[in-house]
Amino acid sequence: MKVYLDDERLTPAGWTRVYWPEEAIALLEAGGVTHISLDHDLGDDEHGTGYDVVLWIEEAVMTRGFMPPQMSVHSANSSARQKMEHGIQSIWRYLDQRV
Repeated sequence: MKVYLDDERLTPAGWTRVYWPEEAIALLEAGGVTHISLDHDLGDDEHGTGYDVVLWIEEAVMTRGFMPPQMSVHSANSSARQKMEHGIQSIWRYLDQRV
């Protein structure tokens, strides 16, 4: 399953759309997610952002041996995008060091 976290953009064909971080996390926890594409700004920062999903994945990888799907960021928020991409790179570096 390909998961697309966004509040405004059209969902690409073949992707499952979610609007909130907890929806994305629930699908990740259930298993079967092969790709996830994240937006940062979801219309209500108090409800969460795409970065919260990156943080959840990072914690799950490091504490539970979770194997992350392919991850990408499609946010137009350049500073948040950079922060999220850095987090994703850190996850892959951690996994590469374990091998």
